[in-house]
Amino acid sequence: QVQLQESGPGLVEASRTLSLVCTVSGASITTRHTTGYYAWSWIRQPPGKGLEWMGIIAYDGTTAYSPSLQSRISISRDTSKNQFFLQLTSVTPEDTAVYYCARMESGPDTPSIFDYWGQGTQVTVSS
Repeated sequence: QVQLQESGPGLVEASRTLSLVCTVSGASITTRHTTGYYAWSWIRQPPGKGLEWMGIIAYDGTTAYSPSLQSRISISRDTSKNQFFLQLTSVTPEDTAVYYCARMESGPDTPSIFDYWGQGTQVTVSS
């Protein structure tokens, strides 16, 4: 069973950097996939709003980010600990959200799906 667990501070001051860790068990973050690939994702949900995809780090370390966050986001990993990380710089109260990490499965002929999710962690940015 694949499990993901987010961790990090629940309160961040505005203009600071938000840093979160996702610890994965039951699967390796370096495993490719039998026919496609796996990528490890950060997704957030601001209060009263829908889910927002933030970015991914693929099994080979390749990253991709939401254009709206491109200038502020960084996703990295520690393969020895089977963890991946989110850093979001220059945060504002608009970055207040529940932050999720998730695994994305992408096949050659099928839509990508997020098949495993962490429980989410609330991050509040204080002004």
